[in-house]
Amino acid sequence: MDTGTSAGTGAGAAAGTPAEPEWVGLPGGLLSLRRLLLVLWMSVFALVTGVVLGVWAGPGWALLGLFWVAGAAVGWVLTARNWRSWRYAERADDLLISRGVLWHEQTVVPYGRMQLVEVTSGPLERKFKLASLQLHTAAAATDAKIPGLDPAEAERLRDRLTALGEARSAGL
Repeated sequence: MDTGTSAGTGAGAAAGTPAEPEWVGLPGGLLSLRRLLLVLWMSVFALVTGVVLGVWAGPGWALLGLFWVAGAAVGWVLTARNWRSWRYAERADDLLISRGVLWHEQTVVPYGRMQLVEVTSGPLERKFKLASLQLHTAAAATDAKIPGLDPAEAERLRDRLTALGEARSAGL
């Protein structure tokens, strides 16, 4: 007997099927920081390549420095795609971290397995009002990081994840 798709979906949701997690993307400051670094490094490479080749091989060869400008243009687009791919979701028992454009990775960190949650912010991150959240677990291969968070959100996540981790690990 066919129950139909809507009836089957409703029954599954009523039986406690987990809902789709609410994903949160990263703030735009991380994209701005990464693009600034891209432009700065590519400009330095273009200038050095142009000057060195111009002096040693002649002015025509100096145009090869434009290779780095083309690389910056491609990197500009790819940086935005990579930034959009980063997201995280808090669920009842674990934290999901998703990232990647070509190779999509999704990390699931159970709250009970967290041993250390730290917030870091280097000089450039502080200038752009960003912080990174690093999660350490018992297995070194499962350590996870969420870069480019607003510092207040990183601290909120740290406190929440620490409290949930302590509550979940107390039951072990």
